[in-house]
Amino acid sequence: MQPVRRTSLIAQVTEQLRTEIRSGRWAVGSRIPTEPELTELTGTGRNTVREAVQALVHAGMLERRQGSGTYVIGQSDLGGALSKYFAAARQRDVFELRRVLDNAAARLAAERRDETDIATLWQCVNDRNVACDTVSPERFELDTALHRAVVSASHNAVYLEFYESLIPVLDQALRSRVSDGHSTERYNAEHIELVAAIEAGDPDRAATAADGLHRVVLAEYD
Repeated sequence: MQPVRRTSLIAQVTEQLRTEIRSGRWAVGSRIPTEPELTELTGTGRNTVREAVQALVHAGMLERRQGSGTYVIGQSDLGGALSKYFAAARQRDVFELRRVLDNAAARLAAERRDETDIATLWQCVNDRNVACDTVSPERFELDTALHRAVVSASHNAVYLEFYESLIPVLDQALRSRVSDGHSTERYNAEHIELVAAIEAGDPDRAATAADGLHRVVLAEYD
């Protein structure tokens, strides 16, 4: 009976971890607590925690990074699988897909945004622009956070989950683009225009602003 009880315990811990991810308490791109911390939080042994984490690694929701920890890469089994697929894609292909997604999201956000969304967007764009002006190491994450906030303002849960599966890949692509010698322009004014268009409730203007940003990026691959 011991193996049965053990399997049940692993399943329970796995479901607890999955709940933390799906609820957003452990966001996509964030590092989860360490093994000792999880052991204490769940009141179980290290082997149980290790196998529960590994189950979610296999499911594509978590990713172990040597010397760094374990990170959330998807809020669902599907999201994790998509993240792994996109990770192997060419940068240009990823940016082209992001262009389509961001353009549509900007249009929907302009139509559906509420006061909370607007406040969040302005905070995100201000944080992003300050980080870019000071060449903060957080500038890549903050840029991605702004575009995620635009998708969130579309109020389409499926759209947001799909986009979040791309976030780790987008962050890495932005870093690689700069390290490969592509443009280091900040485009602060362009991002302000994007948020202003969404606040104004102008779908065409918002989509044009989003498309303009990606047109510049993709031109560097021609």
